[in-house]
Amino acid sequence: MIGPCPDWLAERLRAAAGAVSFARYMDWALHDPQHGAYGSGRLQVGPRGDFVTSPSLGPDFAALLAPQIAQWLQQLAAQDQGSLCLLEAGPGEGDLAADLARELLTGWPELARRLELVLIEPNDGMAARQRQRLADCPLPVRWTSFAALANAPTCGVLLAHEVLDALPVERVIWDGALWLRQMVVLDETAVAGPSLRLAPGEPLDPGGDAAQWSQLQQRGLLPPAQPLPQGWTTELHTAVAPWLAAAAAALPRGMLLVIDYALEAARYNAPARSAGTLMAYRGQLASSDPLQQPGTWDLTAHLCVDSVDAMAEASGWHPGGRCRQGQALLALGLAQRLHGLQQLGVAQLSEALSRREALLRMVDPAGLGAFYWLAYRQGIGVGVESDLFGAEPLVNGSPL
Repeated sequence: MIGPCPDWLAERLRAAAGAVSFARYMDWALHDPQHGAYGSGRLQVGPRGDFVTSPSLGPDFAALLAPQIAQWLQQLAAQDQGSLCLLEAGPGEGDLAADLARELLTGWPELARRLELVLIEPNDGMAARQRQRLADCPLPVRWTSFAALANAPTCGVLLAHEVLDALPVERVIWDGALWLRQMVVLDETAVAGPSLRLAPGEPLDPGGDAAQWSQLQQRGLLPPAQPLPQGWTTELHTAVAPWLAAAAAALPRGMLLVIDYALEAARYNAPARSAGTLMAYRGQLASSDPLQQPGTWDLTAHLCVDSVDAMAEASGWHPGGRCRQGQALLALGLAQRLHGLQQLGVAQLSEALSRREALLRMVDPAGLGAFYWLAYRQGIGVGVESDLFGAEPLVNGSPL
């Protein structure tokens, strides 16, 4: 893959001797305050934006999710008479936070009176739009960071909806003998001007990444090297473990719900998946080229469910169930909500059809319905009340 290099990125690459790891490139392209797709607030979420998420399709997603959130908050409220928090990391446009606040206030008013909405948003450009969206939020709302919360740990429920897939990843290539780190390289030889290309770099650090890689391999969470074809590429989600650890320090008693693109280890590491899972999105288009117009495309990489479970356990989180989004939403009443749309009058036909389409998109097994919901708990007891609605039965933290 080769693409033109913007001036701001060329300057940085020259300062880095002409090449950086893919993780650093991805961090710059997404989170640079001036040039990053999220850092600058350039990307927009929704049907008229760059890509669609379930919350951006309308308030029905929050209405279905609210009973699950309320159940967890009620369990926490019964054990603690203090204040409770509903936290969301990477809140996007603020749609999910705004809709959940209204749903909880309407359906569980006594619980809502104890509730504060806490948003974790590292990108100023996105936070500015969230403040506009939540200007009339019926719950108290504030923006902070995991680091600040760790100084005054809280109790509540943390949502991470399409967040972990956008954390910077290292890309690695199997050359037939060694795992090599993929680099983003500045090429200044072309007449047309500086360009970017992907190239194999140094072998993984035997004292760092390679050791972690070997441990995960031994647990069956990563592929054995020998059966893989030369050039086989995948992602190392090196930022997920620190994120989970920071979340655990900020929320020592509560629930974490991760909703994201994800695959089981056997599928994630299949030899046929030779180019990994990295994708770029802009203007409702998808591309496998991560180098085009850096700072204007969203970049995401699927999670490996089994690896996330292992990293969560290492950070102190305990499993609270896992399921596909379609399964979760059906357990939470999606069929009844679809049936209720039939009761709308003729004057509301357009609304009914629009909401029906959105609800069906949320459970489409070829799209949003295939998302994984991964629940984790910390500091609260094991029981049916703390498990995810619609989740597969768990034995020692693993699905039956």
